Amino acid sequence: PGSFGAVAMLTLEDQRFELRPTYLGMSARDLSTYVGVDCVGLLGMDILGQFDLEFDLARNSLKLSAQPLASGPGISVPLESFMGIPILEGVVEHEGRRLFFDTGAQVSYLEDAALREYPDSGGFTDFYPGIGQFETHTHLVPIKIGGVVFNLRCGTLPEMLGGTLRMAGTKGIVGNDLLNERVISLFARRKLMVIRDGQA
Repeated sequence: PGSFGAVAMLTLEDQRFELRPTYLGMSARDLSTYVGVDCVGLLGMDILGQFDLEFDLARNSLKLSAQPLASGPGISVPLESFMGIPILEGVVEHEGRRLFFDTGAQVSYLEDAALREYPDSGGFTDFYPGIGQFETHTHLVPIKIGGVVFNLRCGTLPEMLGGTLRMAGTKGIVGNDLLNERVISLFARRKLMVIRDGQA
């Protein structure tokens, strides 16, 4: 939900945003260490949620606009939100689940004891502000969103983060691996996500 960085001010689309130096104790230096890429901060939904976004990873592109972007052809997925973080409906094994969509999560997460029944995808070291690094074991799980099946690498969260999910009435997190196969438009102000084919 929160942005932070080693710079005090950021300008996007002629709008200026102040950045805190840390978020839940995490600094830009910590973030760089965890992701293995030098970076000066992280953009949370407090800033990203003020724009229309279009993620097109096949073209290494993120379109960001203060003005409404046309949704174009595609599959519309309604959103809710909790602390500004989008929540979407996903279907796992014919069961609908409310899931956070976290553009900063490298893998997805499900609070499900049956996770180990899916194909093994190995261990993964992840991190979260306020908690630091943690280990999880992942499995490839087909999750249907807007009628489209995404095979997402899913792990389980530490108990503290799992408690946050339960507080929000959600049962998991969809990470940014959702962006790998499709063009995803996120219109948080309109509570809408649009899924388009990567060739569109």
